[in-house]
Amino acid sequence: MIEIKVPARICFYGDHQDYLGLPVIAGTIDRFINLKANPNSDRKYLLKLLDLKDELSISLDDGLKQVQADDYFRSVMVVLKEQGFQLDQGYDIEISGNIPVNAGLSSSSALVVAWIRFLVATQGKSEDISDYQIGRWAYEAEVLFFDQPGGLMDQYTIAQKGLIYIDTQSGESTRLNADLGKLLVAESGVPKKTLEVLKNARVYAQEAVDAVKKVHPEFVLEESCLSDYEKYIDLVPEEFQGYWYATIYNYHITLEAKKELLKPNPNISALGDLMNQHQIILQNQIKNTPSEMVEMMDVAREMGALGTKIIGSGGGGCMVAMVTDAVEEQVKQAFLDKGAKAVYAVELTS
Repeated sequence: MIEIKVPARICFYGDHQDYLGLPVIAGTIDRFINLKANPNSDRKYLLKLLDLKDELSISLDDGLKQVQADDYFRSVMVVLKEQGFQLDQGYDIEISGNIPVNAGLSSSSALVVAWIRFLVATQGKSEDISDYQIGRWAYEAEVLFFDQPGGLMDQYTIAQKGLIYIDTQSGESTRLNADLGKLLVAESGVPKKTLEVLKNARVYAQEAVDAVKKVHPEFVLEESCLSDYEKYIDLVPEEFQGYWYATIYNYHITLEAKKELLKPNPNISALGDLMNQHQIILQNQIKNTPSEMVEMMDVAREMGALGTKIIGSGGGGCMVAMVTDAVEEQVKQAFLDKGAKAVYAVELTS
């Protein structure tokens, strides 16, 4: 039997930055996709998706010429076959998990990484393939294969695990102090609109940066500082100015959070404040946070949460709150009283 366990992820700082080539800080948490597989003699992958009460069969003789949108099982197979993988043994496979679907915790990327780890294991290569490479293949299969608007944060974080700072241009990752205090995840019950939010945010942010570079081709976004917002704002069309603000200030927030998290004893209150600054930009400039979720997070902070933010691309889904033991229960109750359908503590995994 092959058994695979892959975690969910939370982006703490740098949402809507990775597709601009700017860094992010994200970490994996103790919510998982589980895959169990036993060999069969059918030359097929017979998949039981237990939580969805669905089944899927993929023939090993499938030419993989027509891969339907979001069919990550087959897109992964295409990517790995291009790497020389010989997929010639069928398996009966069960997949389950406790990551909420379409809620911002990246259940789809966790599934992609789990599927890749399984196929790597069938080749006897689990010890030979790096976590970085697993993340790269996942990014290729989930984003590049389908020409989706997302970046590489989800796949790279889930594959490498722990709390990491990712240089999204090179893919290089820096491990950070994993102490973010106690974390709560609140499921809002508001459905996400991932691709719509991502596409708009990516296009508008890129339009803002391009407007600056058109006049100042020497401008390098990775070398920008806060004063560049005012310096170049008049060059940015009015409809993109909020995204210009978000690009510059979220980058600064991410760099400040990295500095704090590289310290032996990070200041949790300072990190909570940076999280709140990030959320204000997400809801006011990128406009990715429904009003119901804004109200939930406002009340959570009133009840003592050090920091709160929406998780993932936005438009709905989950929120994260940094809390102390003293206020954990009252913050949980605040979320529930405002309509959250579930609230639970999570821990960073390594």
